[in-house]
Amino acid sequence: MYSKELRYYFSTPIAYIVIGLYQLAISLFLWVIPGQWNIIDSGYAQVDGLFQLSPWLFMLLCPALTMRLLSEERQSGIWDLIRTKPVSLTRIMCGKYFAAWTLVLIGLLPCFVHYFVVAYMAEPMGNLDSGAFLGSFIGLILLSGTFMAIGLLCATFSKSQIVCFILGALTCFVLYWALLQDHYSALSRGVLDLRDILFFALIAVIAIIGAIFTIDKLTRK
Repeated sequence: MYSKELRYYFSTPIAYIVIGLYQLAISLFLWVIPGQWNIIDSGYAQVDGLFQLSPWLFMLLCPALTMRLLSEERQSGIWDLIRTKPVSLTRIMCGKYFAAWTLVLIGLLPCFVHYFVVAYMAEPMGNLDSGAFLGSFIGLILLSGTFMAIGLLCATFSKSQIVCFILGALTCFVLYWALLQDHYSALSRGVLDLRDILFFALIAVIAIIGAIFTIDKLTRK
């Protein structure tokens, strides 16, 4: 299921559009659009804007990726055929989740270009807080994984992709504002606290288990 979903993403424009939009938005804010996130305007060798902007972009991009994970198959009746195969529901859902998360991780790789460009521009060259960058990047990976799990859970509630997207985006926003932001900010300071890492993992696991339980109940009716 993992390889099937990943092939689907890259055989359609979805992967390229999502990765392209994310990188375009980040690049514009960091290098072109004047403001607090613009690296040149700030006069400092830092890429903090990347990690301040990404959570808000992920609130839209992650639900956009997960909204179709179940809706298309449930509407077309393919989901009933999938359930007849000798594959557990847990394996099916985890395959979908990790395929979508892999796409996000691939989309994050070009962000290293901003790091190397800023390090080259710094005086002296290379005068950039690598520890803070690494911690922030790990935090972004964990946050994206949590958002993908939340999006997967929300995708089980409706056959409509629009409803799944709106519900996923709103849920990601509320949870980030209420619970996740402090843990993400701690990691962004370069402090890799096991408690913050486990918190993200716990939320993601709960959301995935909830998605498995919900889709099982709904499709058994």
